[in-house]
Amino acid sequence: MSTVDRPLPPLNADERTTLESWLDFHRATLALKCEGLDDRQAALASAPPSGLTLTGLVRHMAEVERNWYRRVFAGEDAPPIHDPAADPDGPDGGFEPVEGATLGQALATWRAEIDRARACCAGRALTDTGRFQGQDVSLRWIHVHMIEEYARHNGHADLLRERIDGTTGV
Repeated sequence: MSTVDRPLPPLNADERTTLESWLDFHRATLALKCEGLDDRQAALASAPPSGLTLTGLVRHMAEVERNWYRRVFAGEDAPPIHDPAADPDGPDGGFEPVEGATLGQALATWRAEIDRARACCAGRALTDTGRFQGQDVSLRWIHVHMIEEYARHNGHADLLRERIDGTTGV
């Protein structure tokens, strides 16, 4: 039995509810893909030649949450979660395998960033803006981008999980 709650987004709701429900659905999907794995399994690069792992995906999505909601939307001066010297992919990296990184640590950091993202958005309109590359970017655009980001990486997570233990369809 799963410990991750992943309700289907409502089929007929207002725009904000629809966007936030789909974002939460995709967040829950990533958590489901990691459920029941130990650190060794979650660190397996199971789709060679790629070195991508489920732990790396979770670490990456923690950085992406921080970047878009805290840095871009809220304008916070939030430092990178992961050592930039160890992660050449930049401020939303986290993909690189790191000695000692555990799935539990990655999930805790990711969940904390999701909580901070929700706090950044609370009471704000979809038309409120942050700054990205010298331009205004709306919360609406950020939510849509994050849904796309999760959907793409959940596809990677599907393949990784299937190669690890054959689990599909989550």
